Amino acid sequence: MQAVIGALIDALGESGVTLGAEIAERATSFWDASPTRALAIVKPRDTAQVSAVLTLCHRFGQPVVTQGGRTGCARGADAAGHEIILSLERMNAIERLDTVGGTATVQAGVTLQTLQEAAREHDWLFALDLGARGSCTLGGNIATNAGGINVMRYGMMRSLVLGLEAVLADGTVLSNMDEVLKNNAGYDLKQLLVGTEGTLGVVTRAVVRLHPLPSSCNAALVALESFEQVTTLLQTLQRDLAGTLSAFEVMWNSYFAAATAPGGHRPPMDGHHPFYVMLQAEGADPTEDARRFERLLETAFEQGLIVDAVVPRSEAERRALWEVRENFEAMLKNRDTFLYDVSLPIRHMEEYADAVRDRVLARWPQARCIQFGHIADGNLHLFVQPESDDADHAASDEAVYAPLLPFGGSVSAEHGIGIEKKAWLLRNRDAVDLRVMQAVKRALDPHNILNPGRVFDL
Repeated sequence: MQAVIGALIDALGESGVTLGAEIAERATSFWDASPTRALAIVKPRDTAQVSAVLTLCHRFGQPVVTQGGRTGCARGADAAGHEIILSLERMNAIERLDTVGGTATVQAGVTLQTLQEAAREHDWLFALDLGARGSCTLGGNIATNAGGINVMRYGMMRSLVLGLEAVLADGTVLSNMDEVLKNNAGYDLKQLLVGTEGTLGVVTRAVVRLHPLPSSCNAALVALESFEQVTTLLQTLQRDLAGTLSAFEVMWNSYFAAATAPGGHRPPMDGHHPFYVMLQAEGADPTEDARRFERLLETAFEQGLIVDAVVPRSEAERRALWEVRENFEAMLKNRDTFLYDVSLPIRHMEEYADAVRDRVLARWPQARCIQFGHIADGNLHLFVQPESDDADHAASDEAVYAPLLPFGGSVSAEHGIGIEKKAWLLRNRDAVDLRVMQAVKRALDPHNILNPGRVFDL
């Protein structure tokens, strides 16, 4: 133990290695304020130092947990006391913005919001967007194949990565920093690393795709009376907005009521409707796009698809509406809450959501089952709050996941498996899948030092 610590200090200097009581001053994660537990926290400044750290840890058989913004929802970056945390917080540079080709070259510790703002200054858009934008990092987004609110138009993080640099378990640097959309020269190794939660390599740098910045943005919060109306409205907008619909966020009444309860957000409309949708379209013609958007809302009213709507008239009003959907901290405060992130075919979503609610209430009659999600890409989020001294995570998992699998759903849409969902992985993926994943892990990390015990066990 002391030998590896001494070697790391020699490689990074004393300022690059945190030890002792200082470790506990750091919260475990955004979701867990308890003190961090780890043997040490190392903070490399560049890829060469990451390589040096992993070379040493490989030699000593020392387990390493990689951390970015620590906003992950599956405890994949939570460290144990015998593990070393590899924090990429110092590797936070935007190295280049190519305003001709539409790419950005970034270090893994750059926060999502920092890249979004830098791209916007040059009239480009980095399309990934999610509520944790101010804290989550590009490395973490890549490791979990993040999704967020714009997936229906721009795809998951996997679709936005053109090139990647990563350090493998033995310190080898794998650098495929392509800046082109098309490259069929051999295996696309970067895609092997996207979504693997740091278990195959540590992402250090990336080339990501930018899109031209839209010149119009039209949004609305609408209320609906049935899930059938929700899906009909989605189909109508996807067709009639000619590809400009970028977000379609559905909130069950359980979510809207909790978000606008005392201590939460000011209710922007009546809170007794079964469903609410926050929708947004972005295009290239501000005048005509606004006319078309409002005309479609009027038609939806006339057809009975929506029963109420709030259309923001300023950026401040638009952000206030989005806050209802994105900022849910108030509803989690001082409550035992189990968070879920699942996907399934849209046609089964209402039946599944009702089944989960019924199972939760059968187990805990006073519980809150809060449901919302991206929906257009089949992604549903749930908060289960037992409101009981008998708050059993395993029982909650059973209520959420057991009815999901017959519908062909996934226990993880965008948050990964981490530690929390390992027990359900084999029930969601077959034995052949698991054997192949384990074989890849053993080939690239024979000593099992990178995020060991995450996703699956060896």
